[in-house]
Order: sequence, then structure tokens, then C-alpha cells
Amino acid sequence: MPIGPFPKERMKFFEGRVALITGGGSGIGRAAALAFARDGARVVIADLSVETGAAAVRAITSGGGEAFFVKTDVSKAQDVERLVSKAVEAYGRLDFALNNAGIGGNYGPTADWPEAEWDRIINTNLKSVWLCMKYEILQMLKQRAGAIVNTAAAVVLKPIPGSCGYGASKAAVVQITKTAAVEYAGSGIRINAIAPGGTRTPMIEELLAKRPGSDKNPYPIGRIGEPEEIAEAVLWLCSDAASYVLGALLTIDGGLSIT
Repeated sequence: MPIGPFPKERMKFFEGRVALITGGGSGIGRAAALAFARDGARVVIADLSVETGAAAVRAITSGGGEAFFVKTDVSKAQDVERLVSKAVEAYGRLDFALNNAGIGGNYGPTADWPEAEWDRIINTNLKSVWLCMKYEILQMLKQRAGAIVNTAAAVVLKPIPGSCGYGASKAAVVQITKTAAVEYAGSGIRINAIAPGGTRTPMIEELLAKRPGSDKNPYPIGRIGEPEEIAEAVLWLCSDAASYVLGALLTIDGGLSIT
């Protein structure tokens, strides 16, 4: 979706604030990074892909926003600590974080899952969220303020056969979100999670190529979501409009989980 120049009337929402997005080079992460920048935030994009991360930064800066990229393996503590440090060194603070980096992995019956694949999914989808929260919270405690959103998935509400490791990783993301939300509620830090349904990201596009028509059913709304639709929910959770929302799982799935 083309962007920019950013509408000046929207700049007031997050002007002067700093947002960190993991998995910010594509899909939901990229859409959120562009949306934060559109609304005035300075954005730090983390991704393993230098190509997509740099492209997201160019999309923001060409539209008049401010951003930079840090190549990051979010499953490694030293990388995550360095990421948060770079954000603070550059912009002096950290107001918002979307811990979004994740993978789908291979699908198959529970008893057929290789141990190595289980470990890869858990490290990328779960350990990474814990590590990101750990270092983001340490910074936000210094400020006595901040908002964090973790990306879970609608699979936690409507299990999908074959998705044992993926579903487990995302369900655990919900649990650590709620635990941290309670722990730090008195410190001015709000922590919530989102549960997107199928969204038009590179991972889903690959699935659609293998299974034509799967973007329409079983979604009551008649289609899968667009990354920009998920991004708007993330921005709302980070905004003052959601000041009383804590430890929530916001489902954004076109009605999938209620069928």
C-alpha cells in the first residue's frame, strides 16, 4: 500500500514518541511501523532481513517520517538488548513496542513434529517475546510509562489441526502477556496482546498459492485481513484511548474464532 506524504493533521497522535517494531520489515510489522510513523512517532524497525527492513525505513522516510533499522535475531538476548539500547541511544526513550516477529513453521500431526522444529518455533515465537518484553520493560520502568503489544494469533481461540507447535507458542504468548501486565500495571506500563486471524502477509500469501480460495472460508466476513487493519488495532492499544485496557487479548479475525 503506497504511503506519504503523511497527513499533517494526524501527526499529533504520537508526535515525539518512539515505537519499536520487531518483524517490522514485512506484513503486520511493516504496516504497524508505517502507521506509527504516519501518526508522528519515530520508529525503530527490527528484522532479520536487511533488505525488507531497509525498504520499510525508506518507505517511512520518503513520506516525511523518521525511522532506522537494526538487524536483530530476537531469539538471542544480546541482540534484543542491543536493539533496545540503540533505540534509546538514538531517540532518548521508548514509548511503544510491538513484539511481532514470528514464524509459521511446518504443519503436521502432533506425534510427527520433529523436536528441532518444535524448538525453532518456541524460540522464535515465544522466547523472543519474553526477551523483548524483558528489555523493553527495563527501559519503560525508568520512564514510569510505556505500552507493549505482543502478537499472538487466532489459533489460540480456534485450534487448527497440525499446528501444535505454532499454537502452543502463541497461547504461551497470551499467558506471559497477562502475567507481565499484572506485574507492571502499577508502574505505568500497559501490556496487551492481539490475536490476528489470517492476514495478507508473505506467510499467508504462500499458503494461498498452495490452497486457492482459502482466503474466503471459513471467515464470516468473507475474506482474510489486511496488515493495515491489524496495525490500526495495535495503534489503538498503544494510544491514550486504550488507557484502561490491560492484559487483554484483542481478537482481529473477521469472526473466524466465533464460528
